Amino acid sequence: MAAKPSTGPEGPPPGSQTLLRGLAILEAVAGGARDLAGLSAALGTTRSTTHRLAAALVEQRYLTFAPREGYGLGPKLLELGFRAQQAAPVTRVARPHLERLSEACGDTIHLGVLEGEWALYLDKLPGRRRIAISSRIGERQPVWSTGLGKALILDLDEARWRRFHRLGEARGGHSPDLATWLDRMRVYASRGIAYDREENEPEVRCVAGPIRDASGAIVAAFSVTSTVQYMDEARMEELAGTVREVASAISRDLGFAG
Repeated sequence: MAAKPSTGPEGPPPGSQTLLRGLAILEAVAGGARDLAGLSAALGTTRSTTHRLAAALVEQRYLTFAPREGYGLGPKLLELGFRAQQAAPVTRVARPHLERLSEACGDTIHLGVLEGEWALYLDKLPGRRRIAISSRIGERQPVWSTGLGKALILDLDEARWRRFHRLGEARGGHSPDLATWLDRMRVYASRGIAYDREENEPEVRCVAGPIRDASGAIVAAFSVTSTVQYMDEARMEELAGTVREVASAISRDLGFAG
């Protein structure tokens, strides 16, 4: 159903309904809707209204349209997404550090922030190993199962940790029960580092560290990710110190005095 704009004493701003419907179309296409019938159902609008809005978005390059394939997200969104990524202060500050880390270790590097109840990936540096890590910039992953997600919540109390446990689906086969997960989180919090031991995806492990701003708050996190053949327990422990050092360096550049 179409999103309804909030109304104040003087009613909704002119054009707000059209704007919200346009944004709803983008969300629907991102969610898999490809034809007018699917978009109309998602918005709760007539086919003619939906077609008019979709055509305007195609004209402005926010959507694409192919006769037998339907609608898709357009290049304008890629441009804006890239600009937003580059404009994020933590991305700009962290990038040089993560590039050096990637060059040194050869593994895939992720950078992300906490968005509501999810870990949002802001940046990804593919590794040099001949393996494929399925993550992508802009996707959201469960906090409880990812090393990056756990690193983002290390400062929270246990009551809030509990609310994150098993929130969202993971593809991994190593999903610990609450008591085990809390035990691990206590260790991670004491060490300032977090692991993913195939909890989020089979055969994939990572070591992650939190990034702090001038106030000392955790504002982002990054992870070093690889498959188990390159990331056994010994290497995870070896990487832990490196990840802590890089996390400290990025945090200092953000104003954290430590």
